[in-house]
Amino acid sequence: MHSRIALVSEDNDFFDYIIHKLSLRLSDEVFRFSFEDLPEKSYLLETALLIVNAENNNEKTLELLDIFKNAPMMVFTYTVDPQFKLELLKKGVFDYITFDTTDDEFEAKIVSALNYISSLEKNHIYREILVKNNIITKNNEVYVDYNSVLDIEIEKLKNSSQKAVLAAIAPSEKSKFLLNSNQIETIILNNIRENDILMSYSASKYFLLLHNTDITSAKAIWEKIRSKINENIYAGFAQVTPKSRQQLINEVLNKLHEEINKDMIEPKSDTANQILGNNFKQFRQDFKKKIEKIITPAFYHIQQKYNDKLFGMTINAGFGDGYAQMVLKSKYQEGCLKITSPGFSKINIDISSKNINNSNFPQSKRISLEPEELDGGLLEDLLEQFVTEFKSEAENEFVK
Repeated sequence: MHSRIALVSEDNDFFDYIIHKLSLRLSDEVFRFSFEDLPEKSYLLETALLIVNAENNNEKTLELLDIFKNAPMMVFTYTVDPQFKLELLKKGVFDYITFDTTDDEFEAKIVSALNYISSLEKNHIYREILVKNNIITKNNEVYVDYNSVLDIEIEKLKNSSQKAVLAAIAPSEKSKFLLNSNQIETIILNNIRENDILMSYSASKYFLLLHNTDITSAKAIWEKIRSKINENIYAGFAQVTPKSRQQLINEVLNKLHEEINKDMIEPKSDTANQILGNNFKQFRQDFKKKIEKIITPAFYHIQQKYNDKLFGMTINAGFGDGYAQMVLKSKYQEGCLKITSPGFSKINIDISSKNINNSNFPQSKRISLEPEELDGGLLEDLLEQFVTEFKSEAENEFVK
């Protein structure tokens, strides 16, 4: 499948410089635009990679990020501007490159971006087929930038008397292998109303915003959808009330995990409890297996995802006898998510954060789980919340 790359610059020398660094195939398409031309031709770039030369055009570059919310954008500058980079990251830039970026690093970043737009292109073609065959309407879409969509919709609801419910949706671990994303999305889109909004949260996980409804009605809509999906798929619900986007996301993800855990937890017989109670060594061995099979891969995935996106911050994982932890540090803040198995039948997840200059007053919370409850999906969601909340606090502190 060919790639579409749009270069944006007021400096014509930039085009030659970047094209020389791109490993283009004969089938690839490259467009060249000035900042003034680009917005008028946005229809050409629905599934394109944008590489923008921001030199002397910081404000225009930030405006483009608002216009092309769903297209991956890489921003180039000749020198590193920490404040500008921070603003880009807040607006969801795909990547940041400079004149000092090595050829190997540049190639790795390009490959990652092209893989992403290849996925967008496949979905775009698939949707055109569905529209052509009257399976879905042209306006049925799955939004990628759920943060921006929720910010806009929450603000609208604050200024109206309408009710709305946010649902978080995820298939079971087994169902992830039996269902593909297009199947899930198509079934949901075909069974919601025109003003409802489906958003992609992460791999095989979605947010669904249902307007003009309460939780009882939202659950009825969901039951209709779920009945058309042959595999196990779960949903948690939260009423949209005056609260921050992140608070709403945390609430609805917690509801989702509660629904998943209902199926995962089977009551233990007295005999099973006795065996567990008399075999501490076995429990410790089981926890070590969880570190190896679930915790370590989840930590690694989150580290890889955020390594280049935590400006002025570090992210590190540590493992020891009976514990695993992820530590985030910025200039003024320090956060830790620590997983331990202190007893025979519980796993504790302690999340703490503190201001380095005021370490006497750390903020902390504890989540206690049965061993069966800790799966990869749940842990990655908790790590995502931990990192995004810390990142937001640290960036606010930096701005101050």
